[in-house]
Amino acid sequence: MQDNIDYYVTIRNNIRKLRKQHKMSQEQLAEKIDCCREHITRIENGRLNLGLENFIKIADVFNVSLDELAGRK
Repeated sequence: MQDNIDYYVTIRNNIRKLRKQHKMSQEQLAEKIDCCREHITRIENGRLNLGLENFIKIADVFNVSLDELAGRK
């Protein structure tokens, strides 16, 4: 199970990094994936894990693959 936790840490860090690289606020990202800002805050702080559908939406927003979002090469 430790491997899964590491992926969640990587994903949430990558979401934060990509959001900042794109100069996007949490509110803007939330609007693009149809959720509330608090949801993005909880994701980035590790208090909420996403379902696959939202992972796909976020990857699409930043034009990256799911593998890239998860830190896989």
